[in-house]
Amino acid sequence: MTIRILLADDHSVVRQGLRMFLSLDPELEVIGEAQNGAEAVKLAGELKPDVVLMDLLMPVMDGIAAIGEIRTTMPDVEVIALTSVLEDASVVGAVKAGAIGYLLKDTQSEELCRAIKAAAAGQVQLSPQAAARLMREVRAPDSPETLTERETDVLRLLAQGLANKEIARKLGIGEKTVKTHVSSVLLKLNVRSRTQAALYAAQIGLATIEPA
Repeated sequence: MTIRILLADDHSVVRQGLRMFLSLDPELEVIGEAQNGAEAVKLAGELKPDVVLMDLLMPVMDGIAAIGEIRTTMPDVEVIALTSVLEDASVVGAVKAGAIGYLLKDTQSEELCRAIKAAAAGQVQLSPQAAARLMREVRAPDSPETLTERETDVLRLLAQGLANKEIARKLGIGEKTVKTHVSSVLLKLNVRSRTQAALYAAQIGLATIEPA
């Protein structure tokens, strides 16, 4: 199954480069390009991509605002933040807005493809350093709604970096059911992304973040 990708970057050279890289992988297909955050939100609504690669510094609407908008209105679309500087504020902002991951623009093409596939599979990938940094900044709710036993199981495995398919296999349930449980967990915890849910699980000692 092909993973459908929307590119959002205000530099056409960057978009061309990304398109070229990604076209070499038969499992990935670029279905659209946006030049700013507002256009990214509009195209995501029209094209329904699986993953959006989102630059953070863009005109009209910046990447962080666009991530928030997409995750609120289209929770099935995963977003990876693409940034030229690994700056705490932008990383924290992107994760709070609902990005499942973030990458530097000088990331190798193989690593980029791997990250896109992981995001499409619902895998949270955080390095322990990033997790430690984010746990200080991204506060989870103090008294979230109580999770069911099954939702807690799903959250624990998600926080360990397992993909939907692996969670389904471990718990003996369907992949669609896993997605339903994840949606319910995000709703109850009042967070926008699996990454935030994983950080919450680490904060309460339910799971330790595995090295990405």
